[in-house]
Amino acid sequence: MKQLTASRALVMTSHPLPAAAVTAVAAGLAVGSDRPLASAVLATAAVFTGQLSVGWLNDLVDAPRDASVGRTDKPLAAKEIPPAAVRAAFIAAALAAVVLTLFSAPLAAAAHLAALASAWAYDLGLKATAFSVVPFAFSFGLLPVFLSNGDPFPPPWLVAAAATLGSAAHFVNVLPDLADDAATGVRGLPHRLGPSVSRFATAALVLATSTLLVFGPDGTPSPLALTTVPVAVSILVVGFLLDNRPRSRAAFRAVMLVALIDVALLLHIGISAT
Repeated sequence: MKQLTASRALVMTSHPLPAAAVTAVAAGLAVGSDRPLASAVLATAAVFTGQLSVGWLNDLVDAPRDASVGRTDKPLAAKEIPPAAVRAAFIAAALAAVVLTLFSAPLAAAAHLAALASAWAYDLGLKATAFSVVPFAFSFGLLPVFLSNGDPFPPPWLVAAAATLGSAAHFVNVLPDLADDAATGVRGLPHRLGPSVSRFATAALVLATSTLLVFGPDGTPSPLALTTVPVAVSILVVGFLLDNRPRSRAAFRAVMLVALIDVALLLHIGISAT
């Protein structure tokens, strides 16, 4: 029973929902590219193990801060699992991510290794600086390069859309923890901008992603794609208008909904679009 509890705590420590979400998007893009199926599966596995390594490293670095603010939702900070187990899981996941990445073409493999290094750098200290958003923009922006296997090289607008969506993910991920982070000395870009400005910045980023995905590809956008921009604007406007109530999360939910629309649009367009 004790071993089962420790295993469950390790899974919780790995941030399964973000890892699963990024992996699901990666799988859709890889399968929709010109990669053979086996190659797409290996690339998706590389993304998944990479995401696990980033989550485990993040909790290892944050454990003392999480414990100081009483984060009971963090198994490592709550001492439900020993640091050595998480450290071993991080090393195993990181090695697996690197090995799986090397099955891709050289340019694609280099892109994913650079993205992983950027994400680990965020965990190791960049998260507490004014440049905290840079690793998200850089790593997410390189994802289409990796998943396309570099052939054909993804168009600039797709790389930019992935970067803006990744930047929005950073703000969305940090916003609920601003108070706890501030109490432990973490001052990334969202902390420096403050909650109100950060919410507007997140809205602008997801809207920029929508615009890039609709108007970036050559040719006339489809009627379905064209509707996403006014729909996104309407959702954000309503969300922010309703956000003036005490403890309201309307703006946050509006941003999340538009981000989901962006992801669906990205999968619909595909990584090989020009």
